[in-house]
Amino acid sequence: MRGVMLDGDSLHPADLDFSALAATLAHWDWHSATSAAELAGRLAGSAVVVTNKIPLDEVAIRAATDLRLICVGATGVDNIDLTAARARGIPVCNVRNYGTAAVGQHVFALLLALATRWHQYAADVRAGDWSRTDNFCLMHRPVMELAGKTLGIIGFGALGREVARLGEAFGMRVRVAQSLRPGAAAQPGRLPLAELLAESDLVSLHCPLTAQTQGLVNESFLAALKPGALLVNTARGGLVEPRALRQALCDGRLAGAALDVLDAEPPPLDHPLLDPDIPNLIVTPHCAWVSRESRQRLVDAIAANIRAWRAGQPINRVA
Repeated sequence: MRGVMLDGDSLHPADLDFSALAATLAHWDWHSATSAAELAGRLAGSAVVVTNKIPLDEVAIRAATDLRLICVGATGVDNIDLTAARARGIPVCNVRNYGTAAVGQHVFALLLALATRWHQYAADVRAGDWSRTDNFCLMHRPVMELAGKTLGIIGFGALGREVARLGEAFGMRVRVAQSLRPGAAAQPGRLPLAELLAESDLVSLHCPLTAQTQGLVNESFLAALKPGALLVNTARGGLVEPRALRQALCDGRLAGAALDVLDAEPPPLDHPLLDPDIPNLIVTPHCAWVSRESRQRLVDAIAANIRAWRAGQPINRVA
């Protein structure tokens, strides 16, 4: 039985142990990346495909006549045509909860940067501003204490719960939005989205990218936020409308934002959210999840998915 890894470089394999994954099948073809033109040839003859970000659309899935299992090296599966996979009877398995610790700490690294402006103060020191002042300290940038502030969480899976736990450790009041899934029943203790936005000093996004959440952070969302709020997105770039966020920051309606994801990755140099003149915006390069520990858990979980499928008891199925 043959397997193919389409985009191994997306996992930064140099410091990882792939032995458990390699042992799941008799033969593997390992590829650092795969272009659209190369995809059909690399799927041909393969029973198992592992992809992180390479899309598998209806055409690719229908043409891959030997394909029997799709493993996504991530939690989000918006790059897979699930309808086409179901039509072929091909299980699609993702990986869950591998990056909880890494993403949780990155969320708070971003929140702390927005609240304390430490990164800007450090830049001031490098620029010589501290050396030139007559005072013993610099205090020209406003600093916010997280303790006592309201943290609103949109999306309450493993990552949302971890951020809630850390928020409570910082002395924050945690509020959780009702599920955005169509038809989801109201859950006790959770707030309607509009109410959560009006109450929250800081909002952190942890929901999947779906037809319902695409462009969630738009002009209406930003207008509903409590004045002076901060926004963090470590979920999916497509949740945010770039120009709407840029305008809210430039107008001062939003006090600050920190993003680990953008709607295009890698982004073009002229992406509207890469403008260095946008005030109080931090953008990191989709690196919240990239601790070595997180990536190793991911690889080992892909191996576990394949072993379970071969045993006739697939796990982590999304289709």
